[in-house]
Amino acid sequence: MKVVITGGTGFIGQRLAQALLEKGGLTAPSGSQEPIDELLLFDVAAPSQRPAWADERVKIRSGDISDPAQVRALVDRDDISVFHLASVVSGGGEKDFDLAMRVNLTGGLNVFEACRARASLPRVVFASSIAVFGGAGMAPVVGDHAKQTPETTYGTTKAICELLVNDYTRKGFFDGRAARLPTVIVRPGKPNAAASSFVSGLFREPLNGEVCRIPVSEDTVMPVLGYRSIVGGFIALHEADSAALGDDRAVSLPSFTVTVRDMIDALQRVAKDRKLGEIVFEPDPFIQQICDGWPKDASYERATKLGLPRDASLEAIVKNYIEDYL
Repeated sequence: MKVVITGGTGFIGQRLAQALLEKGGLTAPSGSQEPIDELLLFDVAAPSQRPAWADERVKIRSGDISDPAQVRALVDRDDISVFHLASVVSGGGEKDFDLAMRVNLTGGLNVFEACRARASLPRVVFASSIAVFGGAGMAPVVGDHAKQTPETTYGTTKAICELLVNDYTRKGFFDGRAARLPTVIVRPGKPNAAASSFVSGLFREPLNGEVCRIPVSEDTVMPVLGYRSIVGGFIALHEADSAALGDDRAVSLPSFTVTVRDMIDALQRVAKDRKLGEIVFEPDPFIQQICDGWPKDASYERATKLGLPRDASLEAIVKNYIEDYL
């Protein structure tokens, strides 16, 4: 079978690709486990060098996800699964509404329509976000059945695509699942345009001996989850029995609800024998406002029942990052 990962050359896309290569196969539209013979990574730009981990099964293609012809060309087999990760992130979406709509909404529709056109029932895993929640009426703890009133363009496009995944599945166009992600930590490399980018920077920069500038207050609360569990959650959700998901295909991944202070303390406990770079608070009202509009706590009963993974602790996430990247 073939697997397509949109946003596939990004951090999570590449981690997911490696995990799928190691796993070797997935449940195909036939309902049986089939080996992965092609793994296509699609993104707006190709990496300058082919990843060292990529074997002969891996193909890399760059292009525009808002172009329906390009997306249809990706989904060119009936024995296929798609992990749709491509997205303009939160801060970027707030600064460029048209780009967010073109990539997140039109791009999502293009992926869904390409899968609908196949003469099979492909499994589609969509990367959503807890940013689908927000508003004055948001509950102190949001769960899988909380009302969605997002306060960012990013969250709005994710909520719309969640509903489309439900409806395309209801109509029998494909077998969809949406993984509702908390903030992913710890991302290596450079900061991105996500409003939550500072959360990975809080760990990454001090561990590299660099100064980290935090744009929010230390009592800012955020649900987070490590990248190993994010990747494991994508795969487990893909493999979940369709009947167990029912008519609501969106599942909130397990998370840890922590403050910025909690994260700093965990870093200092794990890296007590390292010389860490300085952490400096430099308030940014734009970032603080976005973060304040996100959920402060999340429940994840459905994910637990489905067997989706969760890290042992916040400290374990930091240790994983050190092991994998330092």
